[in-house]
Amino acid sequence: MTPVTRQEVLGLYRKIFRIAKKWQSASGQIEETIKEKEYIKNEAKTLFRKNKNVTDPNLIKQCIEECEARIEIGLHYNIPYPRPIHLPPMGLAHKQGRTLRHQEKLRKISKPIYLKSHDEVS
Repeated sequence: MTPVTRQEVLGLYRKIFRIAKKWQSASGQIEETIKEKEYIKNEAKTLFRKNKNVTDPNLIKQCIEECEARIEIGLHYNIPYPRPIHLPPMGLAHKQGRTLRHQEKLRKISKPIYLKSHDEVS
């Protein structure tokens, strides 16, 4: 990891913890605010620890983009959790065959960047 990339990653890590420190839930309830603050901190720790040994520059760049996207979405919608994608679960596919495989492939390709690591951790 280059020094510039390392600084960028550490800056994102600090930014997440500053956001968690100032976070207020949409409902304004103290219990919910505390729960969401803890979720933000735990999610950041888990994902950063999981990716600490990544050395591929393209994968590092993808992780940074995902982190930035999740920060922006969280701040915009005031929701710390990743927003789900709204696709019907295998709505048109048969239980087996090419159509099912094709739909699974399309679903994987259409997955937003901010959900790439969420399914691996959750």
